[in-house]
Amino acid sequence: MNGKDLLFDISTLDLSHVIADLDEIRRYNPQRYEVEQLTAIVYEDKERLLCIGYKDVSDSEFWVRGHMPGMPLMPGVIICEAAAQMCSYFALKYDLLGTKLVGLGGLEEVRFRDPVQPGDRLVVVCQQLRVRRGAMIVCRFEGFVNNNLVAEGKIKGVPLPVDFLTRSASS
Repeated sequence: MNGKDLLFDISTLDLSHVIADLDEIRRYNPQRYEVEQLTAIVYEDKERLLCIGYKDVSDSEFWVRGHMPGMPLMPGVIICEAAAQMCSYFALKYDLLGTKLVGLGGLEEVRFRDPVQPGDRLVVVCQQLRVRRGAMIVCRFEGFVNNNLVAEGKIKGVPLPVDFLTRSASS
């Protein structure tokens, strides 16, 4: 994929300019503990419906010990989860879908190009492609390590019935 096809030239991005830290991300995303896959948000463009953040991958991630022993590789599903959390954060912050909670509705055209390992900073870029308010949001995502594209695809988000789910969990 050449540079003109990318959503954003991340080499121009100041990753030290954090606009949402973990506490701010938690205001929108319910994931906690080992399931949190975002460290910070560093760029938002409401006009272009674009959001960029990152996950600092440490050697204490829950998957390191078993995927793969002696050669830890961030599982592709976890990379997709980081993208899903980025899309969810942006959709909820700007009320794009008209819901209190966004769940993963599907993935399309996902490709993994290079490994992500402990010590890497996975930069995730997400851009909304279309939305059917109250029904579904579709975003394109790209993941980078050291300015190299490591993953890309499309992700779908759907509203989750918060009231029903919280009522079921307390029963």
